[in-house]
Amino acid sequence: MMNLFQILRRYVVLFACFATATALLTACKSVTTNDTVDYKSAGAVRGPNLSYPPDLITAQADRRYIVQDGTATMSEYNAAVKKSIQMRSNVLTGIPGMRIARDGERRWLVVEKPAAELYPQVKDFWQENGFLLVVDSPSTGIMETDWAENRAKIQQDWLRSTLNSVLDSISDTGERDKYKTRLEVSKPGETEIYITQKGAIEKCVNDATTTACDYTIWTTRPNDPELEAVFLARLMERLGMTQEQAKAMVATPLGPKTPKAKLVEDGPNQAHVELSAGFDRSWRDIGLALDRSNFTVEDRNRANGIYYVRYVNPKDVGDSKGFFSNLFSSKDNSILQAKKYQVVLKSTGENSVSVYVQNADGKPENTPAGTQLLTILNDQLAR
Repeated sequence: MMNLFQILRRYVVLFACFATATALLTACKSVTTNDTVDYKSAGAVRGPNLSYPPDLITAQADRRYIVQDGTATMSEYNAAVKKSIQMRSNVLTGIPGMRIARDGERRWLVVEKPAAELYPQVKDFWQENGFLLVVDSPSTGIMETDWAENRAKIQQDWLRSTLNSVLDSISDTGERDKYKTRLEVSKPGETEIYITQKGAIEKCVNDATTTACDYTIWTTRPNDPELEAVFLARLMERLGMTQEQAKAMVATPLGPKTPKAKLVEDGPNQAHVELSAGFDRSWRDIGLALDRSNFTVEDRNRANGIYYVRYVNPKDVGDSKGFFSNLFSSKDNSILQAKKYQVVLKSTGENSVSVYVQNADGKPENTPAGTQLLTILNDQLAR
């Protein structure tokens, strides 16, 4: 019969074995999941089948010997093999003509491919990264993710890795992010892809008579260009570029940004924004400013220089607590209170564009609200 010392020693040995095995598993995990972003969406993500890596032609060696429909000729067979080799080559070398463009802290991706061909690949990309899409509009080239938590910000140790399923339900970073993606056709056969991030943070509010936390509210936090850069690099990998190439391209130092926006008061409740740039650049900058604000771009007409937008003013939906408490609700009533506007760009010279806000009917929005919206855009353009 074992004495107390033998029993204790046996349990110590068992615990040591368990801890060692856990440490080994954790070490293996840390090698494969070491990253700065690891998002977890509130709902179930329905992405493409990931049994094989994206864009990889599965079982390619065996498919060379398959005769389609049993009636393939030698010329058809040779053509199929040639196409197969070309497809595998594209997987290895990536899409030709893919580059990062930049202006100050702003980065965007330029791909020599039609937007209609790129859109489904970009959609799959967000789903593969753990996001749900709340806006999915192939006709306008616009998609927007739901709010999600970046779980990479939670410190990982061997205990958390072991009890991950339990601790996940009680651990929270108190931060959420969502991303907007917009595909623009800059010229035939070339597409510009813009990714903009929007963040929220949970803050503690205490009563004036106490230092305790009475309740928490969600409020906005500053835009993070580095998170946008991370997902641009990941998207480049998804489209076929190697990880080293994508990171090197995104990591190129940003150049200085020349201030080019100015808010001009035309009279009582009458204003416009002047941009010292050509129409193409102004169109891009206004689009990014809209994406990073409380605007939702419903449609756009580049030929006429019009963005059709909705805007949610926090003052129209109650106090900040009520507004941000609905941020993560699938039944966000604030959307019903969003007002529609037109943001219009008019060229006034080779390197000069004026920006106006009009109401839903296309008439000048000569109200305090119109001036407020122009001020928001001007502030974004100045960053």
